[in-house]
Amino acid sequence: MNENKTPAYVIRDVPIYGDAILAPMDGYSDWPFRSLCRGLGSAMSYTEFVKVEKILSKSKQPAKKLYFEEAERPVTFQLYGDNPDTILEAALVVQDWGPDIIDINMGCPAKSISDRGAGVGMMKSPLKIARTFRKLTAKLKVPVTGKIRLGWEKNQNYRLIARIVEECGGSLIALHGRTKEQSYSGNANWDAIAEVKSAVRIPVIGNGDVRRVEDIEKLKRYTGCDAVMIGRAAIANPWIFSGLNREHVPSQMVHETIRDHLERSVKFYGEEDGQRLFRKYAVQYLLLQTLTRETRKRILQKNPTGQFLAMLNEVYASV
Repeated sequence: MNENKTPAYVIRDVPIYGDAILAPMDGYSDWPFRSLCRGLGSAMSYTEFVKVEKILSKSKQPAKKLYFEEAERPVTFQLYGDNPDTILEAALVVQDWGPDIIDINMGCPAKSISDRGAGVGMMKSPLKIARTFRKLTAKLKVPVTGKIRLGWEKNQNYRLIARIVEECGGSLIALHGRTKEQSYSGNANWDAIAEVKSAVRIPVIGNGDVRRVEDIEKLKRYTGCDAVMIGRAAIANPWIFSGLNREHVPSQMVHETIRDHLERSVKFYGEEDGQRLFRKYAVQYLLLQTLTRETRKRILQKNPTGQFLAMLNEVYASV
C-alpha cells in the first residue's frame, strides 16, 4: 500500500512510512492496543519488552507478548537482559518468529530491572553494550536497534552509548530524554536528542513530552530527529496517530475505537481478562477527569461484555 510513497526513513533495509510511533510500554503496548494504534496511523509496532531468560525457558509469556498480525508490519520485538550471550541466544530464537527488527531495551528505569544491569542499567557498562551489538549484528538477519535514556544523573553518557550502538552495527537509536532517576517525571531534554542526532548517521527517534499533535513536528524541528515516539499521551489519545488532539475526536470515532479495542482485548485474552485489562484504557478514553467517582467505579466493575459496552456508550453520551 506504500508503493508510491517515499519512506520517512529506513532502518537498514526496512522502510518506515510515517514519523509518529507508539512507544513500547510494559503493560500497555500489548497486541490489542498496539494493533489499534497501528491502524490509527502509528508508523510501526514495537512490542512490550520481554526478558531474554523467559524466551529461553518454557514460559508461554513471550509468545503472547510478541504476537502480531501481518497488518502491523514493520514489527519490532523488544528484548531486555544483562548478558550479551543470553541476549543473542534469545534473539536467535525469536528471529524465527518473524519480526522485521529486534530492539534492545537499555532505558527501562524500574529498579527491579536496572539494578540487575538490564534496561538503563546496561548504560553503566558501555563495553557490555558494545559486545551485545557486535554479537547480534554479526549473527542476526534482521536489523538490530536500541532504545536508551540519558543515563543516570551522575553519568549521562547517552552520546557515547549512541555512538557505540552505531559503530557496533546498530541500525537505529531511540532516545527518551530523561535520566534513570527522573523516570517519567520532570521535563524531557530535547537538546540531548538533538546532540545524538548530530553525533550519529543512523536514524534517531526522539521520545519525551509529546502530548499533542503539534508536538510531533515541534520535536522533529527542534532536534532534527527522524521520528517521534509517543507513550503516555497515546494511552488517553490513540487518535494522535490520526493527527487528532483529544478535543477534536468525533464522538463516533470514540465509540468505534472503544468497541474495537474491547473486541480485540476479549479476543486476545478471553472474556474475563480481556474486559479487566481494557478498563484502564476505558477510563482514559472517556476523559477520566470529567467522570464522577461513582461512574469510574461502574466502569471498573465486572460485567458481561455486551452490558459493559452498553454502559460505556451510556457514560460517553452523558459526558
